[in-house]
Amino acid sequence: MSNAPHPFILPKERAIIIIGNYGSGKSEVAVNWALKMKEWGVSPLAIADLDIVNPYFRSREAHEIMESRGINVVAPRGGHFYADLPIVLPEIKGLFQNPEGTAVFDVGGEDAGSRILSSFEGFIPEYELLMVLNANRPFTNTLENTRKMMAMLERASGLRITGFIGNTHLMDETDAEIIIRGHEFVLKISEETGVPVRFITARAQYYEEVMAKSSGTPVLSLERTLRPPWSPADQVVSAGTGPAIRI
Repeated sequence: MSNAPHPFILPKERAIIIIGNYGSGKSEVAVNWALKMKEWGVSPLAIADLDIVNPYFRSREAHEIMESRGINVVAPRGGHFYADLPIVLPEIKGLFQNPEGTAVFDVGGEDAGSRILSSFEGFIPEYELLMVLNANRPFTNTLENTRKMMAMLERASGLRITGFIGNTHLMDETDAEIIIRGHEFVLKISEETGVPVRFITARAQYYEEVMAKSSGTPVLSLERTLRPPWSPADQVVSAGTGPAIRI
């Protein structure tokens, strides 16, 4: 089976906003999807790190590999790189207002992170607001919990969730069975809420197996790109084609 792009994984709007709860894997999804979109010819393409809550596992950590592929990365630099300060760069508003190109906005976890979106009221054009769901997280492991999380995120952001991204994992213990069970859960959530499943994810080594059992749902192949700064220095992440990044 070919690892060719599924047409529904291409952007539907020029502003793609990715939200979710802590531990859902939002930033990893945002980085991988941006890299794939660039590979598939989406240009110009930018990614904005809007996570002002968690100082680790943020999309800015993969800025070197994304910039090497021609993706414009908008995030604090220098001494503010790892800061958990409420730093919102003026370029963010420009990305929302720019009528050309596609921009991915990686937003911080839960209501504390999503609240930043309300400050851009009146500047956000037609958008996709995609909630990343990890069925193994405590606040998105049941329909009731997921509904509560959805309501909290929509209330904080002032925006409406337009789709789900299924990203069920257990970090290094993840396997194809865990991913497939998570997909079944996300399909049930979609049926109950009326919010469509945009796509699901699978680590590259499980892509073929998951794709064969995804019942037509698009699958995004993931490579590990984000690691905390205390991760061993000799770990190399390739994130698909192109030069590897050493972190």
